[in-house]
Amino acid sequence: MSVFFRKFEKKIDMRFSVFLVSLLFLCSCYERERNCSDFKTGTFQFEAFSGTEVFKTTIFRNDSIEIDFFDGKSDTSSIRWINDCEYVLQKIHPKNQAEKKAVLIKILTTDKNNYTFEFSEVGKTKTSKATAQKVK
Repeated sequence: MSVFFRKFEKKIDMRFSVFLVSLLFLCSCYERERNCSDFKTGTFQFEAFSGTEVFKTTIFRNDSIEIDFFDGKSDTSSIRWINDCEYVLQKIHPKNQAEKKAVLIKILTTDKNNYTFEFSEVGKTKTSKATAQKVK
């Protein structure tokens, strides 16, 4: 009798294993839909942390220009869209050599009123992430 139960347990274990692997496979293939076009234009805000300080930035963006308002100052950059979810920013009036470097922005996820993005200097591998909220 015990041999029967061991064989029965093996069949159940095998079926459960197949079910679990199938479930994990299906879940890992799921990718949230990104509606990047909803965030191509508008007014956005995001906060960045540096040490213990919080820096709040307001961004106005249309399809070809982005204006950043930070600490009472503004910067204007041109936008070159690569696809619906990626674009390159280039400062129009750079004040130094560092500001001449273009920045690649990739929208990673979108929700109703916000999006998470990754940014880096063009050609660099080090990236940073932030979340912006659409105000208008």
